[in-house]
This record gives sequence, C-alpha cells and structure tokens, in this order.
Amino acid sequence: MDIRNKANRIRLLSFSTPQMRAFHFSWFAFHICFFGWFGIAPLMAVVREDLSLTQTQIGNTIIASVAITVIVRLLIGVLCDRIGPRKTYTGLLILGSIPVMCIGFASSFESFLLARLAIGAIGASFVITQYHTTMMFAPNVVGTANATSAGWGNLGGGTTQILMPLIFSGMLMLGVSETLGWRLAMVVPGIVLFITGIGYWRFTQDAPNGNFAELRARGELPPASGEHGAARSFLAAAKDIRVWALFVVYGLCFGVELTINNIAAIYFFDNFELTLATAGMIAGLFGLMNIFARTLGGVFSDLFAKQAGLKGRVRWLFIALVCEGVALVAFSQMHVLSLAIGIMLVFSLFVQMAEGATYGVVPFINKRCLGAVAGIVGAGGNVGAVAAAFLFRSEALSYQQGLFYLGVTVLALASCVMLVRFSDATEAEEARAYRDAVGDDTGAGALSLR
Repeated sequence: MDIRNKANRIRLLSFSTPQMRAFHFSWFAFHICFFGWFGIAPLMAVVREDLSLTQTQIGNTIIASVAITVIVRLLIGVLCDRIGPRKTYTGLLILGSIPVMCIGFASSFESFLLARLAIGAIGASFVITQYHTTMMFAPNVVGTANATSAGWGNLGGGTTQILMPLIFSGMLMLGVSETLGWRLAMVVPGIVLFITGIGYWRFTQDAPNGNFAELRARGELPPASGEHGAARSFLAAAKDIRVWALFVVYGLCFGVELTINNIAAIYFFDNFELTLATAGMIAGLFGLMNIFARTLGGVFSDLFAKQAGLKGRVRWLFIALVCEGVALVAFSQMHVLSLAIGIMLVFSLFVQMAEGATYGVVPFINKRCLGAVAGIVGAGGNVGAVAAAFLFRSEALSYQQGLFYLGVTVLALASCVMLVRFSDATEAEEARAYRDAVGDDTGAGALSLR
C-alpha cells in the first residue's frame, strides 16, 4: 500500500495537519476505549459483594473481557484495509458505548459475564490506532508514532484505575447505595465513548491525501477486491511465520498488561489490606507508565533501526522482552508494599517498551496487507491475556504464584523473536526509505512541540 505525503516529524502541539489530527484522535479514542473496557476492574471488590461472585467467576469475566477481542481484532484489521480507519473507528466507538452503559443492568453472574464479553469488542480499537498512525507517518518516525499513540491510549488503563473509584465515590456522595453507585459510574465512560465517535468522524481522514474512497476514485489506491480483497489480504498475512511469531510476542507483553489491569486493584486490596481507593491508585501507577514507557519502546526501535536497520528493531524487541520477564518474576516475590510498588514500576516500564518495540516491527512485515498483519498481531495480545487469566481463576493458585509462572513463560517464549527475519532486499529497501524520510527534514528530531 503506497501512501504518499506521510509526515516525517511528530509535532505534538499541532492539530492543523491531517497527520497530527489522526495522531491525537487515535490515541485519545484508544484511551477512552480502555476507560470503558476496564472501567469495571477497579470496582470489582464492590461488584463481587453485590453479585456474590467467586474467584473462579471473576476469572471467567476477565477471560470474557479479553477473549472476544481476539475475534474482533482479526476482523477489524481487514475492515481497516477495506473501508479505512475513519469509518471503522467511528462505528466501533459508537456501538461500543452501548454495552458499557448497559452493564449496570446486570443482576447475576451470567448477565455480568455477557456484558463484559460485549464490552471486550472495543479493545479492538488498538488495531485501528496502529493502522491509522502507520498510514500517516514515515519510516523514520513510524515506530515512535505507533508507540506513542498506543502508549497514551494504554494510559487509559491507569487513569481508569484512579478515576473510576473517584467517580464511584462521587455517586455515593449523592446519596445512592454502593449497589447503584457502581452501575451509575459506568455510564460516564459510555457517554464519552459516544461523543468521541462523533468527533472521530468529523475531524479525521484515512490518509494524508484523503479518505480511502477518494483515493480509490483517483486511482491512488487499489480497489478492495481481487488480490487486494479482504480474504487475500488475510491469507497473505496468515501464511507468514513472522506474523505468528509477533502474535506470540505481543501476547507476552500486551497480554500481560491486560492481565495486570484486570487483577492489580484487587491484588493490592487483598494482599496488602488497603482501601479500594488506595489499591486503585497504586494499580493505576502501572498504567500511568504509558505516558512515556511505550513511547520509549518506539523511540529505541527507530534508533536501533538507524544503526542496524530492521535487524536492529528485532534485536531491541528481544532485549525488552527478556527484561520484562526478569522484572515480572521479581515482582511476584515481593511481600513488602513499598518494594512491590517499586518493582511493579520497573516491570511496567519493560512491558510497555516491549509493546512499542513490537509495533516498531509490524509496519515492515507486509505493507500490502498491513491491516491483516496488525490485526493478527494485535489479537495475539488478547490470546496472551486469555491464557494468563487461567492462572488467576483457580482457587488453588494464589495471584503471586500466577505472576511467577507468567514471568517464567515470558522468559521461555522470548526466543520467538528470532523467527522475525527480513530478506537482504527488504533490508536495503527500508534503509533507503529511512534515509529519504530523514533527508526530507534534515536535523529534525522525531518528536517536536512545534
């Protein structure tokens, strides 16, 4: 897919270009999707009492919240190739707001499970975010653009842990009961999702030169049929072993992050005898690292590429994964609150840098089916979260034991990165593209406030 006029700099304070509007709207939309997706997680201690849920049932709802996203991410990537990220994101945001607001009608484990299953679909927003920024930014900054937009989106996992208990407390101050309070609190992210969907439609476009329909009408983009059709695109991506290697890798980083987002508040609440608000604040620190951590993963990916090309990007991804596994094992052994918080922050840093490093590689796997590649790799994150969730649904296994086994798994499977290789011709082609992009703006940094 040959997209022209991609930006070779990220001008953070600019909203005047289609590239930067797509950047800001994509990260904000993903942030709000995270807010709706995990809005219930920091309130689970209250929901557990209200609906009389067991640990196994809570584990099942966690699995439901991430399992459905696997399927939707596979579909959403192909949909981006077909109709463009603007229409796809708008539809997901508006439709996704409905189950978020309606989870308050749940009165049993079964209805609560179904609500979390439906809400999980909005987790596919990540794929659209990565697709849209890849459409807009050149090779010299695409790793940074992808990592920053996804990182600031993932930041929603942290703000959710902090804000939802406060919103819940605000509802209680209005005189409502806890049973009604958590239900009313979930209406807030639902409303914001709906409004964001309208804004996305109004202020963004698919590519620097226009929307996909316009580009196809002008002959600048091939029609979404035949060899460029959805089925062919998906099959081409699915036949590539590198795609499945990154599928596993993303499960080892983003899958782990999703798992921590789901269990962190209740883990600190139960293990360190904290209040719900305090546990949520501490759990929120894990997600707040996304302010800069995932961006660093993309920045280092671009820097390694400058020195060693695509091989450099792959090498950095392996380093980040190994450091993540070591930090997770260490976190699982912490029994003192201050030490647990400190190691959690180190662990969070490497988890999110590994995520940024993964999507520093994705844009270069197969440009003709970028959406399918991004969708399959993104689905791997949720498959990893589903697999990890089984460690935390058993009454016989403590959360600390589950975290230890998860860390060992990350270390064991990090070697999958070695399957991601590029031909000499591809290396040379991308090296030229990198030099050309840098040459268009000599001396400029990737990130700029202008």
